[in-house]
Amino acid sequence: MILDSALLWLHDTSFGTLIRESTWAEPIIETIHVLTLTLFLGLVILLDLRLLDLALQKTRVAMIFSQLKPWIFAAFGIMLVTGISLFAGDPVLFYGTIFFKLKMLMLLAAALNVVVFNLTLGRTLLQWDLLPRTPPGAKITGLLSLVLWISVVACGRGIAYVLPPP
Repeated sequence: MILDSALLWLHDTSFGTLIRESTWAEPIIETIHVLTLTLFLGLVILLDLRLLDLALQKTRVAMIFSQLKPWIFAAFGIMLVTGISLFAGDPVLFYGTIFFKLKMLMLLAAALNVVVFNLTLGRTLLQWDLLPRTPPGAKITGLLSLVLWISVVACGRGIAYVLPPP
């Protein structure tokens, strides 16, 4: 009941109305969302392939992390803002789809994957970074990340196909 009220409130805000009724707001926000998704996903895939020992094997993981992290976080931040903005356009309709709920679960799982990595293997990165192969836990993290982010994208596309056209 509280969630329903919150969704209706968001729907009825001036921002939600602007997203819904503007000719340009939704397509511009959607374009920014997709472009930053492309940047984010490309960098995350590169990082995951390194954790899996499938790419950049001669480059230390710590170096890749340090170089990609600002770009990954910036892209994720922009995706978060644009995603919430798109959601605000019709939160009741979005929340009513199974794909939205699955996407949120996959996002949560992907975030948890990052937290677990940082609290475990990430703390010992400098110890195993010089080894010829990444440890099994790093490979599991990379594989899980790939699966989760591909699932997030697939669910995002699913949302677009089950919602009625604007």
